[in-house]
Amino acid sequence: MEKVKEFLELDKEGAECVSRLTIPPHRVGSECSFYEDFALRGIRVDRVESGFVSCSFKVPPRLTDRSGNLATGAIANLVDEVGGAVVHIEGLPMNVSVDMSISFLGTAKLNDELEITSKVLGRRGGYAGTIVLVRNKETGELIAEGRHSLFGKQASKL
Repeated sequence: MEKVKEFLELDKEGAECVSRLTIPPHRVGSECSFYEDFALRGIRVDRVESGFVSCSFKVPPRLTDRSGNLATGAIANLVDEVGGAVVHIEGLPMNVSVDMSISFLGTAKLNDELEITSKVLGRRGGYAGTIVLVRNKETGELIAEGRHSLFGKQASKL
Protein backbone atom coordinates (compact mmCIF):
# COMPACT_ATOMS: atom_id res chain seq x y z
CA MET A 1 0.00 0.00 0.00
CA GLU A 2 2.89 2.35 0.75
CA LYS A 3 4.26 1.86 -2.77
CA VAL A 4 0.90 2.89 -4.20
CA LYS A 5 0.78 6.00 -2.02
CA GLU A 6 4.30 6.94 -3.12
CA PHE A 7 3.41 6.38 -6.78
CA LEU A 8 0.32 8.60 -6.55
CA GLU A 9 1.98 11.31 -4.50
CA LEU A 10 2.71 14.49 -6.44
CA ASP A 11 6.11 16.13 -6.37
CA LYS A 12 6.33 19.87 -5.62
CA GLU A 13 6.13 20.86 -9.29
CA GLY A 14 3.10 18.61 -9.89
CA ALA A 15 1.32 19.92 -6.79
CA GLU A 16 1.86 23.51 -7.93
CA CYS A 17 0.55 22.67 -11.38
CA VAL A 18 -2.61 21.09 -9.95
CA SER A 19 -3.16 24.00 -7.57
CA ARG A 20 -3.21 26.41 -10.55
CA LEU A 21 -5.97 24.48 -12.37
CA THR A 22 -9.24 26.34 -12.69
CA ILE A 23 -12.20 24.13 -13.53
CA PRO A 24 -15.37 26.22 -13.63
CA PRO A 25 -18.71 24.42 -13.21
CA HIS A 26 -20.24 23.38 -16.52
CA ARG A 27 -23.38 25.10 -17.67
CA VAL A 28 -25.57 23.20 -20.14
CA GLY A 29 -25.69 24.99 -23.48
CA SER A 30 -22.41 26.82 -22.90
CA GLU A 31 -18.87 25.97 -23.95
CA CYS A 32 -17.36 22.50 -23.51
CA SER A 33 -17.02 20.99 -20.07
CA PHE A 34 -13.59 20.02 -18.74
CA TYR A 35 -14.38 16.36 -19.57
CA GLU A 36 -15.41 17.12 -23.15
CA ASP A 37 -12.35 19.28 -23.71
CA PHE A 38 -9.93 16.79 -22.16
CA ALA A 39 -11.26 13.40 -23.22
CA LEU A 40 -13.35 13.99 -26.33
CA ARG A 41 -11.53 16.78 -28.16
CA GLY A 42 -10.34 15.58 -31.55
CA ILE A 43 -13.00 12.95 -32.29
CA ARG A 44 -14.33 13.51 -35.81
CA VAL A 45 -17.57 11.90 -36.96
CA ASP A 46 -17.03 10.51 -40.47
CA ARG A 47 -20.26 8.61 -41.15
CA VAL A 48 -23.63 8.16 -39.49
CA GLU A 49 -26.26 5.69 -40.72
CA SER A 50 -29.14 4.02 -38.98
CA GLY A 51 -27.52 1.82 -36.33
CA PHE A 52 -23.94 2.66 -37.39
CA VAL A 53 -21.39 5.39 -36.53
CA SER A 54 -17.82 5.77 -37.80
CA CYS A 55 -15.35 8.24 -36.24
CA SER A 56 -11.67 9.17 -36.60
CA PHE A 57 -9.34 10.04 -33.76
CA LYS A 58 -5.64 10.97 -33.68
CA VAL A 59 -3.98 9.82 -30.44
CA PRO A 60 -3.02 12.97 -28.47
CA PRO A 61 -0.28 13.15 -25.81
CA ARG A 62 -2.80 13.85 -23.02
CA LEU A 63 -4.32 10.35 -23.41
CA THR A 64 -1.13 8.27 -23.51
CA ASP A 65 0.41 6.23 -20.72
CA ARG A 66 4.06 6.24 -19.61
CA SER A 67 4.98 3.90 -22.48
CA GLY A 68 3.56 6.30 -25.07
CA ASN A 69 0.57 4.07 -25.84
CA LEU A 70 -3.06 5.17 -25.86
CA ALA A 71 -4.14 4.51 -22.26
CA THR A 72 -6.59 1.66 -21.70
CA GLY A 73 -8.87 4.06 -19.82
CA ALA A 74 -8.97 6.31 -22.89
CA ILE A 75 -9.93 3.30 -25.02
CA ALA A 76 -12.71 2.46 -22.54
CA ASN A 77 -13.89 6.06 -22.78
CA LEU A 78 -14.00 5.83 -26.60
CA VAL A 79 -16.01 2.60 -26.39
CA ASP A 80 -18.42 4.26 -23.95
CA GLU A 81 -18.87 7.46 -25.98
CA VAL A 82 -19.08 6.01 -29.49
CA GLY A 83 -21.17 3.04 -28.29
CA GLY A 84 -23.57 5.49 -26.62
CA ALA A 85 -23.70 7.77 -29.68
CA VAL A 86 -24.96 5.02 -31.98
CA VAL A 87 -28.07 4.40 -29.84
CA HIS A 88 -28.77 8.03 -28.85
CA ILE A 89 -32.16 9.40 -29.89
CA GLU A 90 -32.29 13.15 -30.41
CA GLY A 91 -34.56 14.84 -27.85
CA LEU A 92 -34.12 12.11 -25.21
CA PRO A 93 -31.52 12.03 -22.41
CA MET A 94 -28.34 10.07 -23.10
CA ASN A 95 -28.52 6.38 -22.26
CA VAL A 96 -26.77 5.03 -19.18
CA SER A 97 -24.06 2.39 -19.57
CA VAL A 98 -25.08 -0.85 -17.90
CA ASP A 99 -22.16 -3.06 -18.85
CA MET A 100 -18.99 -2.89 -20.94
CA SER A 101 -16.60 -5.64 -21.91
CA ILE A 102 -13.42 -4.68 -23.76
CA SER A 103 -10.80 -6.91 -25.35
CA PHE A 104 -7.49 -5.04 -25.74
CA LEU A 105 -5.89 -6.63 -28.80
CA GLY A 106 -3.14 -4.18 -29.77
CA THR A 107 -1.65 -0.81 -28.95
CA ALA A 108 -1.97 2.63 -30.46
CA LYS A 109 0.93 5.07 -30.25
CA LEU A 110 1.03 8.85 -30.03
CA ASN A 111 -0.28 10.45 -33.27
CA ASP A 112 -1.66 7.16 -34.66
CA GLU A 113 -4.86 7.79 -36.59
CA LEU A 114 -7.65 5.54 -35.32
CA GLU A 115 -10.97 4.55 -36.82
CA ILE A 116 -13.71 3.87 -34.27
CA THR A 117 -16.86 2.19 -35.53
CA SER A 118 -19.96 1.30 -33.59
CA LYS A 119 -22.91 -0.81 -34.61
CA VAL A 120 -26.18 -1.59 -32.83
CA LEU A 121 -26.41 -5.31 -32.10
CA GLY A 122 -30.02 -5.11 -30.94
CA ARG A 123 -32.68 -3.33 -28.91
CA ARG A 124 -35.37 -4.52 -26.57
CA GLY A 125 -37.45 -1.89 -24.84
CA GLY A 126 -35.11 0.68 -23.36
CA TYR A 127 -32.15 -1.72 -23.46
CA ALA A 128 -29.63 -1.67 -26.33
CA GLY A 129 -26.42 -3.51 -27.13
CA THR A 130 -23.58 -2.24 -29.31
CA ILE A 131 -20.22 -3.39 -30.58
CA VAL A 132 -17.36 -0.91 -30.92
CA LEU A 133 -14.19 -1.60 -32.92
CA VAL A 134 -11.07 0.55 -32.55
CA ARG A 135 -8.62 0.11 -35.46
CA ASN A 136 -5.37 1.69 -36.58
CA LYS A 137 -6.54 3.51 -39.70
CA GLU A 138 -3.22 3.09 -41.56
CA THR A 139 -2.46 -0.57 -40.80
CA GLY A 140 -5.98 -1.91 -40.18
CA GLU A 141 -4.75 -3.52 -36.92
CA LEU A 142 -7.56 -4.09 -34.44
CA ILE A 143 -6.63 -2.25 -31.24
CA ALA A 144 -9.73 -3.06 -29.17
CA GLU A 145 -13.19 -4.59 -29.42
CA GLY A 146 -15.85 -3.47 -26.99
CA ARG A 147 -19.33 -4.79 -26.23
CA HIS A 148 -21.49 -2.16 -24.63
CA SER A 149 -24.95 -2.43 -23.05
CA LEU A 150 -27.01 0.68 -22.37
CA PHE A 151 -30.38 1.58 -20.94
CA GLY A 152 -32.45 4.67 -21.58
CA LYS A 153 -35.85 6.17 -22.20
CA GLN A 154 -37.67 4.97 -25.26
CA ALA A 155 -39.01 7.22 -27.98
CA SER A 156 -42.75 7.82 -27.71
CA LYS A 157 -44.88 5.70 -30.03
CA LEU A 158 -47.45 8.48 -30.36
